[in-house]
Amino acid sequence: MAESGAGELERLRARVAVLEAERRPRHRVRSLVAVVLVIVGCVLAPLGVVAAWTADTVGDTDRYVATVAPLASDPDIQNAVANRVTSAVMDHLDLAALLSGAAPDQRPLLEKALGALGGSLEDAVRAFVHDKAQAVAASDAFATTWKDANRRVHSTVEKALTGSGGGAVRLDDGAVTLDVGPVVDQVKQRLVDDGMTVAGKIPEIHTSITLLKSDDLGTYKTYFRLLQLAGTWLPLVAVLLVAAGVLLAGRRRRALVTGALGVAAATALLGIALRVFRAVYLDALPAGVSPGAAAAVYDALTRFLHTTVRMVVALGVVIALGAWLTGPGRRAGLVRRLWTSGIGAVRAVADGAGLCTGPVGPFARRYRAWISWVLVGAALLAYLLWSYPTGWVVVGLGLAVLFGLAVVEFLAAEPEEGPGSEPGPGPGPEAASGVTRTA
Repeated sequence: MAESGAGELERLRARVAVLEAERRPRHRVRSLVAVVLVIVGCVLAPLGVVAAWTADTVGDTDRYVATVAPLASDPDIQNAVANRVTSAVMDHLDLAALLSGAAPDQRPLLEKALGALGGSLEDAVRAFVHDKAQAVAASDAFATTWKDANRRVHSTVEKALTGSGGGAVRLDDGAVTLDVGPVVDQVKQRLVDDGMTVAGKIPEIHTSITLLKSDDLGTYKTYFRLLQLAGTWLPLVAVLLVAAGVLLAGRRRRALVTGALGVAAATALLGIALRVFRAVYLDALPAGVSPGAAAAVYDALTRFLHTTVRMVVALGVVIALGAWLTGPGRRAGLVRRLWTSGIGAVRAVADGAGLCTGPVGPFARRYRAWISWVLVGAALLAYLLWSYPTGWVVVGLGLAVLFGLAVVEFLAAEPEEGPGSEPGPGPGPEAASGVTRTA
């Protein structure tokens, strides 16, 4: 019987070895496919962020106008507009006829204004015109003019970056320009009101400032167009690829942590690339383009892109941290024990103070897992319904979930007087007053 049992054991071992040999190649192929899917998803994640920005900011007129509207109050933009308008007015202003053309009753006012500025006549007139142009650029009327002009020029921006966009657009030497002719008209009117009547003879001027300038816009156009066509589908594809890789992996929790951190790292590299490209772009600006104004426009156009980068990085870190904390690892278990013991200590103090939870405690203990999943699901739903979530929104939702889980753990904690503890005091004044200790 001993020999028969030993032979049966050997046969079972051989069978297990055969099954393991058959299973190992399939397991390796499955793991390889999972790794490839996660890597491709991580690579597509930053491209998906750029695609969403291209579709939402570049391809949407209202979104674009809302993005660049605050630039009207930017000092660099106002100064660039004032300088450009001043140059345009001075090119069409007849200095010789300036004083002789002024009305007799307005000549003293004009001479006083120009004389206070000092210097030569041309310098004095230029400074006088620049002051008026600066005042117009800082007015509320300029903010309206700025928004209207950008709404009209949006098709040019879209044409320059993606090759799409309707209407008659103009792109000169890789530059997107904004017509500030209405500002010139307002400056002319202010000059006339202040005694410089010769400014009223200046013909209609259509001058412009440069919003974007790059010789490589034509090269990037194809890539922007592809990203615009991808739109919101590319981010979804990236998420699905990472999710598929996690589901195929042998160790799904580890794959989830790796995938989430990989997406966060790849997107963080996009944020670094945006900073580097900003410096390169500003260094390559041609003469005559205000670096401050160009930087303000670049920062405004990429603000949503930077916000999305921070949001994706925060989301990846939060998901990875949540997956790690719920795992079987020794350090994760230590963190959970510290969490539970801390909440248990607080509950013990509350029980000692006469806490009464009534039927809430048993309910929380019985449905603790379900309540936890409901909290996580509510946070996920809030994130999906948020129009444009930021990194702080993700962190806030994560902290809200932690607070909710802490409350559930507090309510579900066992009461101080458990089954194995010494019996408490009999009915006394505390029991008579209706104060009980329940979980």
